[in-house]
Amino acid sequence: MAIKLSSGEHVSLTQLGGSGLNRIAVGLGWGHRKGFLGMAQDVDLDASAILFDADKNPVDDVWFGHLSSKKGSVQHLGDDRAGGRDEGDPNEVIIVDLKSIPAQIRSVVFVVSSFSGETFNGVPFAFCNVVDAASRKEIARYDLQSAEGEHTGYIVAKVVKIEGEWKFHAVGAHCAGRQRTIRDIQAIARQHA
Repeated sequence: MAIKLSSGEHVSLTQLGGSGLNRIAVGLGWGHRKGFLGMAQDVDLDASAILFDADKNPVDDVWFGHLSSKKGSVQHLGDDRAGGRDEGDPNEVIIVDLKSIPAQIRSVVFVVSSFSGETFNGVPFAFCNVVDAASRKEIARYDLQSAEGEHTGYIVAKVVKIEGEWKFHAVGAHCAGRQRTIRDIQAIARQHA
């Protein structure tokens, strides 16, 4: 059974997966918004990851237009422009190979932005989950009900290396202003790196 997290909580990936946890899949999922007369309305949210060094400088990023980090340790599996999958299935997935992340990287921050500029208002069952990529077993889940609101960007979570151990932190921070792309959200993500 997956550990349920709330904003501000964290869990050790080493303790969860033991020494065999090498690759994780971080998934972001959301449903269709209800539009006019209750009709399903597509929502184009974009999951991205920003890799930061120990001084919180952005070193690399992964998003729908740049699917792999320079060293290949972080990979985006592709863009979903509509949303609306089943409640437990992520729309966009980012694979993180914990063993091959370059030594200078201290954290990988996961963000979501609204490319079309729509707000998160009315987006149902948004969530982030962490899955052991080898066994496909869900190890942690973070419901993003706090993501709902009149904003277009959200700092979801991060994996951070502390004293040689990778931990998953549920962040849960709204972003003010128009957050359409990874470049727009990078400065805010840095505050949480």
